[in-house]
Amino acid sequence: MSLLGKKWPTPVARPMAPFYAAGLIILYGVNSLSNTIKSTDEWKNDPRNTGLKSTGGH
Repeated sequence: MSLLGKKWPTPVARPMAPFYAAGLIILYGVNSLSNTIKSTDEWKNDPRNTGLKSTGGH
């Protein structure tokens, strides 16, 4: 007998695959938008920009 009770043959990964794919597509889009915004003239020299190359100091 299993430690956690009876095992039921319930499929999980195959029915959820479209949702996983949609999540990856959304994450890719958000990442692309973030990188595009960070490279605009308005945010290029902003100290809050995480893509800004720090030359040292504070």
